[in-house]
Parts: sequence; C-alpha cells; structure tokens
Amino acid sequence: MKKEKFTVTGMTCSACSAAVERAVGQVQGVSSVNVNLLANSMVVEYDEGVLQPSSIIAAVSDAGYSASLAGQSPAQTQSGKVSQIEGEIAHMKRRVVISLVFMVILMYVAMGPMLGLPVPAFLLGLENAGTMALVQLLLTLPVLYVNRQYFQMGLKTLWKRSPNMDSLIAIGSGAAVLYGVFALFRIVYGLGHGQLDLVARYSHDLYFESASMILTLITLGKFLEARSKGRTSDAIAKLMDLAPKTATVIRSGQEVEIPVAELVVGDIIVIRPGESIPVDGVIVEGSSAIDESAITGESIPVAKTVGDQVISATLNKAGSFKFEATRIGEDTTLAQIIRLVEEAGASKAPIAKLADKISAVFVPVVIAIALVSFGVWLLLGYSFEFALTTAVAVLVISCPCALGLATPVAIMVGTGQGALHGVLIKSAEALETAHSVDTVVLDKTGTITEGKPQVTDVIPAAEVTAAELLRIGASLERPSEHPLAEAIVAKANQEGLELASVEEFLAVPGRGIQAKLGETTYLAGNLAFMQEHGIALGELEAQADKLAEQGKTPMYFADAHRVLGIIAAADVVKPSSRQAIAELRELGLEVAMLTGDNRRTAEAIRRELNLGAVLAEVLPEDKEREIRRLQEEGKTVAMVGDGINDAPALTRAHVGIAIGAGTDVALESADIVLVKNDLRDVVTAIKLSRATLRNIKQNLFWAFFYNSLGIPLAAGLFYPLLGWRLSPMYAAAAMSLSSIFVVTNALRLRRFAPNR
Repeated sequence: MKKEKFTVTGMTCSACSAAVERAVGQVQGVSSVNVNLLANSMVVEYDEGVLQPSSIIAAVSDAGYSASLAGQSPAQTQSGKVSQIEGEIAHMKRRVVISLVFMVILMYVAMGPMLGLPVPAFLLGLENAGTMALVQLLLTLPVLYVNRQYFQMGLKTLWKRSPNMDSLIAIGSGAAVLYGVFALFRIVYGLGHGQLDLVARYSHDLYFESASMILTLITLGKFLEARSKGRTSDAIAKLMDLAPKTATVIRSGQEVEIPVAELVVGDIIVIRPGESIPVDGVIVEGSSAIDESAITGESIPVAKTVGDQVISATLNKAGSFKFEATRIGEDTTLAQIIRLVEEAGASKAPIAKLADKISAVFVPVVIAIALVSFGVWLLLGYSFEFALTTAVAVLVISCPCALGLATPVAIMVGTGQGALHGVLIKSAEALETAHSVDTVVLDKTGTITEGKPQVTDVIPAAEVTAAELLRIGASLERPSEHPLAEAIVAKANQEGLELASVEEFLAVPGRGIQAKLGETTYLAGNLAFMQEHGIALGELEAQADKLAEQGKTPMYFADAHRVLGIIAAADVVKPSSRQAIAELRELGLEVAMLTGDNRRTAEAIRRELNLGAVLAEVLPEDKEREIRRLQEEGKTVAMVGDGINDAPALTRAHVGIAIGAGTDVALESADIVLVKNDLRDVVTAIKLSRATLRNIKQNLFWAFFYNSLGIPLAAGLFYPLLGWRLSPMYAAAAMSLSSIFVVTNALRLRRFAPNR
C-alpha cells in the first residue's frame, strides 16, 4: 500500500469534502481516503499495483473538483502554500469590496422611492419603469460576475448530483435574477403596448437586490473564513526557523562555517554559549547547560557532558562544547516535530456543517417541488406566467440566505465575544468543535504553572538568619545565567536586600558554583557538590528530601566550614489553575496533564491540584501519541499548551488551545489562543462554544422550518381552496424576514459573559 497526498481545489463546505471522499473511496484499489477541507488537501492510501495517481485525480474531477499531487517536503511546499493562501484572501477581499459597493448603490436605487429618499427623476414614475429595471440589472451584473464561482461550482456539483451550499446560492440568486429579467421584458412590453397595469405589477416584481444581497452576504462570510486558513502552514514555517541556518564544523583540522544542509553524519560541530544546536548528536568534548524547553518542556536547563545527547533547535546557555552529528536533515527531532504538525493537520477530519447536511436533501427536494408546481399549474390550464411565478416563488422562499447565514453570523458574533473576554478563536471549526469536548489535556510548564522557577523556601541553618542566607545566596548567584540563580536574585531584589560583589567566581557544570565574598569562600550547589567539599548537612538533608518530594529544587549554601542553609525554587502553580480545573470538572469534563518535566515534579502538581491522569517525562511525539490514543478511545480532546514541544499535540487534538505567553509556533498550531494567560479562559471558550452551537441550531431550525412552511404556500397548495398564493415579491420578503430573524438571534450572543 502507498500513501499519497493530493491538493484539492474547489471545495467550499463539508458537503464538498464528503463528495470528494465518496468519489475517491469508490475507486478500486483505494483502501482509505481522508479529505481536509481547511487545508484543501487529501491523503489517499491505495494499492499502487492496481491504481495510479492519475486515476484518483480523475475521480476527483468527475466529482466536480480539481486535484493534483502535493509536494513531498514541507520545505519545498511551504512558500507555495503561503502565497496561495494570501492570494485567496486578497481575491476574496476584492470580491467583497466590489459586491458591497454595487449592492449599496442597488439597494438605494431600489428602495429609495419607497423610503422617500432623493432619487434621479429619470428613474421615477411608471413611464421610467423600464429604465429603473435596466439600471438595477446593470448594477447587479458586476456582483454576479465577481461571484460567478458560486454558479460555476454550484451548477457543476448539481450536475454531478452532489449539491452543496454553492448550489443553493446559485439556484436562489439565479432564480431571482432570471425572474427579474423576465419582469424587465414584461415592463418593456407593457410600456410598448400601453398596458400600464402590467407595468405597475411587474415594476414591483424585480428581485435583483435580493440576488445581490444573497451573494454579497455569503461572500463576506467566506472572506472572514478565508482569513483563518493556513495556520498550520505558518506553524511549520516558524518551526523551520528555529534551527540555525549555518553550523561551525571541524574540517581538516580547521573550524569552517557551512550551511546546515551540507552537514553529514559524523561531522564534529562546535557550539559556543548562546548558540542553537543545528542537528541531533552526542557531545565528544566539553560540557554545558542546555535549555531544552522548546523540545522537551523541561523548565530548567539540563547539564550536559561528554557522552550526552543534544537535540536540534535547543539553546546552549553556558559553556562551549563539541558534538558529533548523529541525525541530520529529515531525521532530526525538529524535523520529526514538523512532520507531526503537518500530518496531524492533514488528518484532522473536517467539521460536518449541519446546513450542508440539510442542503444535500433540501436542494433536490426544492427543485423537484418547483418543477412539479410549474408542471401541475400548466396541466390545470393556468397561464405560463402563473406557473412560472409559482415556481420562482418556491425557489425564492427556499433561498439559502437564512440557511447560509445561520452558521457564519453566529460564529462571527461568538468569536467577537470571545475576543472581548481574551479568547481568540481562530477558526469556525474550532468554535464548533469545542462544544463537544469531553477531555481536556493540560501541559504543565507555562500552562498550569508560571513557566519559570520562583523561590518557595528559604531555610537557614542555626545562627544564620533567612535574610542573611538570601543575601549571600543572591550575591553568589548573580553572575550565573541559570534560571534558578535568576529566581534567587529576583527574590533578594524583591526583599530589598543589598548584594555584595563576588570574586574568583567558578561554575562547576552539574554541581554548582564557588566564589569569594570579601575574604570568605562560599559554595552553592547540589548534594553531591556539598559532599565533595566535606560539608556536613545534618538535619537539612532530610528537609531537602522533603522539598524535592514536593517538586521543588533545593540548593545548598555553605562557607568553607559549614552549611548555611537551603534555598528552594520551583515552577509554581498559577493562582487561577486550581479554580480552572475545578470549573472544567463541573462542566463534566475529564482533566489530564502531560509534561516533559520529571516525575517527582509532576506528581507534586498532581497531588496539589488533585488531578487524575498524569504522564511525565514525555517527548513531543509521546504527547501527540497520547492525544491520538485518547481520540481512538472515542474521546473529543482539547489540548492546552504553550511550547513548541506542544505543537504536534495541539494540532492533533480536536481543539488546540495555546496560552498567550507561549511560543509563536504554539500560537500558530492552536485553534484557540488565551490572551490573558489564564487557564480559566479554557472554561470560557468551552462555554462560549456551547452557547454558539445552541444558537446555530436555533438559527438552522428557524431557517429550515420557516422556509419549509412557506414552500406549500408558494407552490399554491392553498390557492384552489382558499385563494392563498405567495407571489415572488412576498416570497422574497419572507426570505428577508427569515434572514433578519437569524441575524437578530445571533446578536443575542453579545450578552454572553463568563461567570467570574
């Protein structure tokens, strides 16, 4: 079996992606097909012994869409994807602007006389009815032209027996335009034959403004949707930028700077302080502390020495070293993360819009009713005009304006309310999906916790005060760049302590530091460092063990003769995290934690917050795999994180939620961004999603039920008995009323507010 990725164009809704999947799935030799509507992509697994890619492309073409083989490398296709998305947004913007300009003028011309607005004299009166109708038609033509895609795709998919929202738009607006043209001819006929009653009747039966409004409003919604596309592509671009473009290698005994692409396995690479590591490898000379938070989520730099592995895109904090390249190019850890982000994005199933499901049945039924009513009235002896207006009334009352607005208007209001409360929802799919989430997976570092260590305990030994211990500790640590040192210095500054200058500062990798304050030599470091210098710890050793069990990192401080005390630091839990987790449980959600941090720290957090499932010391692919496992169990998963290491998991999850202070990659990979870095906003996002989905279902019910009630009236079902008949004009008014109701109902979401 071979797996191939294709680019599919022409899809506008979930009915489109379903039609493509159905068409390709029926091809002999295809074992699986997955279409991603947002990414306009399709992954097909097929037997290459019986099937060629050209056959798959032909199947997509037969369904009414276009397909081509996608590029194989993310680096090769990235710039093309970005430019394609930017071009699509620019094109949609031009369509919206042109449509709005001509629609506003048309609405003024059409409605001005009825509202008493000043209108040119040559458009007023029955004698100028023909001119008025012609002007309206001319103002409608540009709107029809710039939005011709609806007619091209809608009629094409209708012909292929897989109607979608484009089909509804094409039929509804097309019927209004065609009847308007028919009315124009009748007006001209009436003027030519002196039949002013005919002119008066048809001058009110022009529906050009209805067609223009339908196309403009739908295009506005499409434009807003187009702007949310391509986020995964941006994430991949930012991931690629993490690794350095050049590396210093030793060739023929000389240090040479070369492009990373020219590295080979076995190269000896030189890394200096502050440099990023270009590829994966093993240290062969020197030692340092490596900030691996971008990859592993570990909040504290990891001490590395000869024989230890280093990972691409991590940052060398202090010290120089040499390492041997073991994995390069597509084999590096960073490249694997990029691949995971891209594959997870491609495999994310599109959200099936309820409106599209309705339209799949609604469109053919409406067309059938219109044709039947037209034929029946002709057979009953009524005039062609009577039968035609009846059929058009059926099509107009069934116009998709309300059905098409039901979802995007509610989503626009919902996302606006989210932004007001610090919740940026980047796509309609995310807002729709969040309501069905039943499991929330939280990253630890920077999500549940503050993301950087803070001093939690200052425990002095006998005859030493806490202030004196903190002053000595901060003075010793001030020259160090270690995050724990920064936390101690920050605590001393907060306490207003005056720090002393140090001399003969010496950092011992993996152990601690040694320096002089005045004439006294002091030590600061871990247990092994104290033992190496023969410092007796007494009861402090037991206290240090207790601190470690609580997930804190204890550091010993001593002079040349005795221990002075312990200063402990930890990545502390955010004040809002406990309340947020409790509120998530109240919503009936399962809450779990994934972290790259050590098990002892993770267990301490679990106990503190009374969490259920906790998985510690996980690499990025493990996080992504765990999310996938939960999905395979049938759960709808939201992943909350802030780091680059979270990007694959954020993309794999049904809903990825990024903390606003997180990395650019996490923000781009996520579907929802919490601007205020408050975990309680996850609760807000889910509540807002539920309120929006409830609103959408109300809108869809009204749009479908209301229009369905009008269809029998428009078809003339009550005409023989009661004389009730719905003209196209009243059908258009009813359609407009339906749209007004939908918009008004959606605006109720503006009253949404989180309970705080």
